[in-house]
Amino acid sequence: MGSERMEMRKRQMSVQQETPSTAQAQQETGSRGSNACCFCWCCCCSCSWNEDGDERSARASHDVRAEGTSGCEESPKPTLEEVGSWGQSFDKLMKGPAGRNAFRDFLRTEFSEENMLFWLACEELKKETNKSVIEEKARLIYEDYISILSPKEVSLDSRVREVINRNMLEPTSHTFDDAQLQIYTLMHRDSYPRFMNSSVYKNLLQTLSEPSSES
Repeated sequence: MGSERMEMRKRQMSVQQETPSTAQAQQETGSRGSNACCFCWCCCCSCSWNEDGDERSARASHDVRAEGTSGCEESPKPTLEEVGSWGQSFDKLMKGPAGRNAFRDFLRTEFSEENMLFWLACEELKKETNKSVIEEKARLIYEDYISILSPKEVSLDSRVREVINRNMLEPTSHTFDDAQLQIYTLMHRDSYPRFMNSSVYKNLLQTLSEPSSES
């Protein structure tokens, strides 16, 4: 499974115009390890929190994650017309929850589900208006999908990572907009064509077509 995931990551990286520098990533890791307080507000705050603050933060993090996108989105069964429209454009596939769920199932088979999870998390973040909730969700998104230490790290180029690091000094609901667009483009160019030729899509299309042909 590890080798398959690595092959998938290499294939994803090939469709991006820029690729993150390994040396730079290692340098960033070293700088974080040597002085975490110089990184961003979420690290600095942890230096002065007491145990009660840590407990509150842990509870808040759990609550935010519980409201996240770990499970599939609720959606009615897609119609044959809707499933057929997914083949017309990636935008139509991503427009509704049924399309996103089907595409997410496919991404899971390619060990790249984190791309959809990150995109969905960014969509949820953009709906928030409460500053404290925005900061907490932004921190969790960074830990889950941006940090090079995360097993669910998404593939971003160095320019976008630098933008995110600057934005994390004062997070907003649009902190990850550049990264979200890059992952959306990656899924469009790399995964979407294979999804359209996959058994996941073809079987769904066939299942919905059968009742119509019988009638």
